[in-house]
Amino acid sequence: MKKNVFQRKIRKTHRWLGVILGIQFLLWTVGGLYFSWSDMDDVHGDHQRAHIHPLSADTKFVNPAEIIEKIKLKDTVNFLFDIRLIQILNKPFYQITYSKEHDRNKKIQLANAKTGDLRPPLNKNEAIEIAKKSFSSDSPVKNVIYLTNTNQHHEYREQPLPAYAVTFVHPSNTTVYVASELGTVQKFRNSKWRVFDFLWMLHTMDYQGRDNISNWLLRAFSIFGLFTILSGFILFFLSRKR
Repeated sequence: MKKNVFQRKIRKTHRWLGVILGIQFLLWTVGGLYFSWSDMDDVHGDHQRAHIHPLSADTKFVNPAEIIEKIKLKDTVNFLFDIRLIQILNKPFYQITYSKEHDRNKKIQLANAKTGDLRPPLNKNEAIEIAKKSFSSDSPVKNVIYLTNTNQHHEYREQPLPAYAVTFVHPSNTTVYVASELGTVQKFRNSKWRVFDFLWMLHTMDYQGRDNISNWLLRAFSIFGLFTILSGFILFFLSRKR
């Protein structure tokens, strides 16, 4: 193939790759700038979390084994996965994760760590109160939504359900997610996080679940980007003056 013909083919290929990939390169750059210039503590809402006072070391706790026996009276307990000491409205509770079958159908039971009494999941009023105590700003509640399922684009995706989404009247438009069965705050979501999440979707090119950085679309564009760079180098050496 003659040099001029080969050069025209390379130039045409480079031009079309530039058009196709240029927009995505721009999105990658904009996203990268936002990521690098953002404080991740602000994005995650860490600065909005109120200080939770620890429990006194002199607190007398019930033996978890006694509570497990109480759970067995109402349900089958063959496997234990986790026993945690948590606070619910300044009171100590055990959060016990168990199941009937190995690593399947896990259940969670809350129990008062001082009395051993079992308790049901959080109700709406309790979830609101917990969200208020966990939020550093004294802001009124805008709305409360009880979530039993979420899609792959929801800001609370792949997190424990059911949960209460408590949104506050605040410039950051913060929503605090409280898992009713766990009895604890799971996530803070604010306006900065939502911008970050949207740009992250454009960055990963995962338009189904947002978080898969190994999808085929991203791999294809990465390879095409390499071809664009290589074709540019080829054009440089073919068109340079001796």
